[in-house]
Amino acid sequence: MAVTEIDYGLNEMQLEIREMVRNFAQERVLPVRAELDEKEEFPTEILRELGRMDLMGLYIPEAYGGSMTDSMLDFIVAIEELSKVCCGVSVSYAANALGADPILLGGSEEQKKKFLPPLASGEKWGAFALTEPNAGSDAGGIQTTAVKRGDHYVLNGTKQWITNGGEADIYTVLAVTDRKRGARGISCFIVEKGTPGFSFGKKENKLGIRASATRELIFEDCAVPAENLLGREGMGFLLAMKTFDVSRPGIAAQGVGLAQGALDAAVIYAKQRIQFGRPVIANQGLQWMLADMATKVETARALLYGVCRTLDAGAKDMSKFSAMCKLYATDVAMQVTTDAVQVFGGYGFMREYPVEKMMRDAKILQIYEGTNQIQREVIGLSLVKEYASRM
Repeated sequence: MAVTEIDYGLNEMQLEIREMVRNFAQERVLPVRAELDEKEEFPTEILRELGRMDLMGLYIPEAYGGSMTDSMLDFIVAIEELSKVCCGVSVSYAANALGADPILLGGSEEQKKKFLPPLASGEKWGAFALTEPNAGSDAGGIQTTAVKRGDHYVLNGTKQWITNGGEADIYTVLAVTDRKRGARGISCFIVEKGTPGFSFGKKENKLGIRASATRELIFEDCAVPAENLLGREGMGFLLAMKTFDVSRPGIAAQGVGLAQGALDAAVIYAKQRIQFGRPVIANQGLQWMLADMATKVETARALLYGVCRTLDAGAKDMSKFSAMCKLYATDVAMQVTTDAVQVFGGYGFMREYPVEKMMRDAKILQIYEGTNQIQREVIGLSLVKEYASRM
C-alpha cells in the first residue's frame, strides 16, 4: 500500500486533535468561509465552539486551566488544520495565544492565575499590541507611553493593525516607560477591554483574512493598575522577542495548512477538469508543477515540526530557527497558492472557487509577526554571531 503521508511521530493526543479539528473545519468552517470572507464577519460562534471543545487552551498548561501537554505541536496541528480551510478563522484562533504568550513567558503566578484560565476556556479572547504607525518591523520605534502615577500606569498612544482588536478582552500592550533607555525602556502591560481611556478605531478593510478583526487601539489617559505590569519596567522588548520565538511557528503552521489546502484543491480540480479530451492532470507540465508544490509543502511541514520539537525539548535561543520556519513556510504558502490559481486557469480568478481567497490570505503571512525580510535579517545576524565565535 502506498504511503500517503510522512510519519512525523505525532502522539495519540496530537493525532486525535488533528482528526477532531480536521472534521470540525470541514463541517463548521468550510460551509461558511466564503460568507465570512465576503461579509468580513468575525467567527464568533466558531471560536465559542472551539472553546467548548477544549481546544482554545492547547497552548496553556493545565495548571492555568488549559489542556497543553508537553508539546506545542498540540496547538500547531490545530492551527494547521483550520488553515487548510480558512486562514481568517485560524488567525482569529491563533492570535489568542499571541496575546497570552507574554503572560506565559513573563507573568507572575498571580497574573497567570487571573488572566490565563478565561483564555483557556474560550470565555475571553486575547490580542497582542505592538505595531504602531511608525513601529512594526522596527519594534524599538514604539511611541505609545506609560507613565507611573501612584499605583497605576497611564497609557497614551495608538496601536495599529491589531489582530482580534475590538473582539479580544485581554490585551498585552507594549509601551515606553523610559524614552532615554531606547529598547530597554519599553515595558509590557496587560490591559482589559472596558478600561476607561481604552477605545478602538476603525476596523480595517483587508485584502485577505477578512474574517479576522483588525483594528486600531487607542489609549487616552488610560489608567492601568501597576500590578498589570509584566515582569519589571524595561522588560517589554525582550518579552516581545521571546514571544516571537514561540509564536512564529504558529504563523508557519498557517502557511503549511494554507498551502496544503491549496494543493489539495489544485489536484482535485486537475483530475476533474477535462481539456482536449483528457483530465488536465495528464499533462506532464502540470504534473511537474504539482510535484514542486507538494515537495515544498512537505519540506515546510518538516521544518516546522522539527523547530517545534526543538522548542519542546527546552532549547533557549531559537530566534534563528523560529524565523526560518516562519520565512520558509509563508513563502511556500504564497508560491503554492499562486500556482494553485494557475492550475485552475480562469476559474481560479473567480470568487466561486476557493483558491483566489487562499492566494489573498497567503500574502499577509509574509508580512505580520515580522516581515520575511526581517526574518532573513534575524537569520543572517544569527549566522554572523555563530561563525564569529568559531574563528
